[in-house]
Amino acid sequence: MKFNKNSLSSFVLFTLIISFVLENRISAQNNKQIVRIAKLVIDSAQLEKYKAALKEQMETAISAEPGVLLYNAVYEKNNQTHITILEVYASDSAYMAHRQTPHFSKYKAATKDMVKSLELIDVVPIGLVSKLK
Repeated sequence: MKFNKNSLSSFVLFTLIISFVLENRISAQNNKQIVRIAKLVIDSAQLEKYKAALKEQMETAISAEPGVLLYNAVYEKNNQTHITILEVYASDSAYMAHRQTPHFSKYKAATKDMVKSLELIDVVPIGLVSKLK
């Protein structure tokens, strides 16, 4: 796997975010969390509309769904159409429930023609250390 400066910075940022969440919001004994990275490429002509739809969906998920523990999105500094989302769910059932919510369905319908590619990657944290508190 080849890392450039942007992908390495994104990796470091995501590691810090996961660490903060795991240390402060997720029980250390619960190994059933779903941690997922979504990598998207967005149609440049619709980028601002996409970002608005994503932000609305993320904010609603965090405020309305107790099983959604973390939802963060960043874009590459030199290529704004490349977006990476980090999601942490309390469990597989919380993730499945999230996919059935009206706000997620609204987001998927609104953005279906904006997303040029989507890759979902399930990840498992190895070790997380942070000074964020």
